[in-house]
Amino acid sequence: MIINILDEIVANQIAAGEVVSRPSSVVKELMENSLDAKASEITLNIKDAGKTFIEVLDNGCGMDEEDSKRCFLSHATSKIKKESDLHNLSTMGFRGEALASIAAISQVELKTKQEGKELGTEVIIEGGKIKEE
Repeated sequence: MIINILDEIVANQIAAGEVVSRPSSVVKELMENSLDAKASEITLNIKDAGKTFIEVLDNGCGMDEEDSKRCFLSHATSKIKKESDLHNLSTMGFRGEALASIAAISQVELKTKQEGKELGTEVIIEGGKIKEE
């Protein structure tokens, strides 16, 4: 037997099976991100019970260009910097696996703009790889 180290895309696809068990799991993760971004208005649009299209629109704080790409990396989180942070979480999502897992098995389009900024950022990911930014 030979032990193989999986590449990041395959590892994310496996993790997706654990994190994204059905479309409602994706909705839950995206809605929690909106709440963590201090959104006071959230709109959810789905098609085919979320199997072919899920869109979450919110008025949260938005992200800058670098964070718009970084949020799709494995273990990316804005909540944890050190071990003690694990015991003081006051927000919804934090594990840093969900967006990477979702992006590994779907087509993702992120559009975000920070309040007070004139321009925003768009990132398009397919199969875990950034195709456009």
